[in-house]
Amino acid sequence: MRLGDRRESSNVEDRRGIRYGRAGGIGLGTIVLALVAMYFGQDPNVVLQGMQEQGPVQEQQVPYQESATEAEARVLVSKVLADTEDTWGAIFASAGRAYEQPKLVLFSEGVQTGCGFGQSAMGPFYCPADHKVYIDLTFYQELKDRFGAPGDFAQAYVIAHEVGHHVQTLLGISEKTTAARQRASEAEANAISVRQELQADCFAGIWAHNADQSRPLLESGDVEEGLNAAAAIGDDRLTQGRAPPEAFTHGTSEQRVRWFKRGLDTGSMDQCDTFAARSL
Repeated sequence: MRLGDRRESSNVEDRRGIRYGRAGGIGLGTIVLALVAMYFGQDPNVVLQGMQEQGPVQEQQVPYQESATEAEARVLVSKVLADTEDTWGAIFASAGRAYEQPKLVLFSEGVQTGCGFGQSAMGPFYCPADHKVYIDLTFYQELKDRFGAPGDFAQAYVIAHEVGHHVQTLLGISEKTTAARQRASEAEANAISVRQELQADCFAGIWAHNADQSRPLLESGDVEEGLNAAAAIGDDRLTQGRAPPEAFTHGTSEQRVRWFKRGLDTGSMDQCDTFAARSL
């Protein structure tokens, strides 16, 4: 990507030097959250459950030395976030609305959020309660090694997808899907989640389309990196056939590629209505 001269966002919070614990000595990092964690886009309506142990959460500031790889990733996510601010700000303005910019929080191991306590093992996620995207930058190494999706545009796709959930929150889509899932059976609720995740993929494509149109962003191979990343985290590939389609919550690799590419090719919000689509 051509990010060299693009600005960095002022909406980045660095909490990588904060460690958490309980007064009773129980480390939050050792507690398994009651959440099915899927990489690339936690469902924005799945509120992380706050810990119920006795004793207040204690924060401890410790020295944190980022690696050269993390420093490079930090600059990248800051510039990508800034580009999403410009892109979605213009789209909302064209519709006569003001765009509220989300915050992006960098953390290490664990982090306290408006939705409860999050862990690095969950992958990047968005919290609708505080309008913040959370990411442990070491995830990008796992993205490359475990998921086979290297490249700067693959990394940018992660941020753009989470910002897509923020856009859904601002538009009231997340609230509606939450209500719909609460009235639905488990299989129906999963199907609603799939449509919501695929729309966030499409919104990520809209960002890339408009960012490239306003000032050339994409280089040779970038689109392939993004499509590879979308394919790498389809439910069918992640579960390796161990889960039936009715248990999927994010969509198949083919579906995620298709909707990301639709947003990328068209740059149109009208083309991202996964909820009205007869076929995904």
